[in-house]
Amino acid sequence: MAKGEGVFACCFLLLLIVCIVATNLRGGGAAEAAQVTVFIFGDSTVDVGTNNLLNGTSALANFPYYGIDFPGSIPTGRFSNGFNLADQLAGLFGHDKSPQPYLYLVKNESLFREEILKGVNFASGGSGILEHTGKKLWGRIVPLKEQIQQFEAVRGNISSDLNDPKEAAKLLSNALYIFSVGSNDILDPIRLGTNLTDKLLCDLRSSYRQHLENLYNMGARKFGIIAAAPIGCCPFSRALNKSMGGAGGCLREPNDFARAFYKAIDTLLCTMSSEFPDMKYSLANSYKMTQYVLKHPYLGFNETKKACCGSGYDNGEGGCNKTQNPNLCKNRNKYLFWDLYHPSQAATALSAITLYNGNLDFIKPMNFSLLAQLQL
Repeated sequence: MAKGEGVFACCFLLLLIVCIVATNLRGGGAAEAAQVTVFIFGDSTVDVGTNNLLNGTSALANFPYYGIDFPGSIPTGRFSNGFNLADQLAGLFGHDKSPQPYLYLVKNESLFREEILKGVNFASGGSGILEHTGKKLWGRIVPLKEQIQQFEAVRGNISSDLNDPKEAAKLLSNALYIFSVGSNDILDPIRLGTNLTDKLLCDLRSSYRQHLENLYNMGARKFGIIAAAPIGCCPFSRALNKSMGGAGGCLREPNDFARAFYKAIDTLLCTMSSEFPDMKYSLANSYKMTQYVLKHPYLGFNETKKACCGSGYDNGEGGCNKTQNPNLCKNRNKYLFWDLYHPSQAATALSAITLYNGNLDFIKPMNFSLLAQLQL
């Protein structure tokens, strides 16, 4: 194949991926897929409106230009120009979009009992693995510990509603538990001017283990873990590098820490799966996935450094609130980053396909699709 043909093929593939996922999310393909019960935990990468329902938080995305590419151009609280990773993955598992936020279902009791059997989204923007992460910067958020406490309430309702312990246990053991968390635990020290230490790495590992073990003890068996991306290369980090007298490139410290944290999670999951033989997992190397895109612009992302929406250097110094007159790109599918921290809808579409059907280069010991197919 000639070089030009290869570039065209890769760009066409990316466009096809975006179209396939978008079709599923609009309901055009979801009905054909077997629906998997999905419980989603994490931060702003998978928050679909939790923080809209919190008092006292500044970690919000319920205003334009967020949601500009969502149906109706509605800002829903997703930190994206459209659908985010939770939606994209849920679409591949037979849903129209992400399951509803837990707090939304609590406020809408008529939906609660039916919807929890399909799944729930507990994720909260600004949160982390550690309980204190995000609170100094954003105020009220829902840390991972509290998200799992919310799941415990859901589990109790599932057991009560099904009125059959075996059926409840079967549903819970065959559900998929997706985690996208850890970036804020790494970014917080950078934003607050403190250091990323070996102690922090140990604390993250031990806390993550406790959270996963708590879920396991409540009947969870299939864990889809998405590790931290190279957050030292997001527009915020590049702008920070520039402000500190650097060249405006990636920050080495958070990237090194993200790699070390991936290795720690890898070891942790191997250990836990040995201790609990019926625990199954997929671990996604988001760092490697993102680096691949950064090194291969022919995948369709012409802009891999600058945010589509924001202000300042690489649009990484200011947010994406329309009232603050930020810059806004026109061809959003060509941008890897939507705002100073978060990937674009097109980028998460590519991520979702990789998580769902990727090979061992990016996800091990199996992809999310194979994990979901296991019958326990």
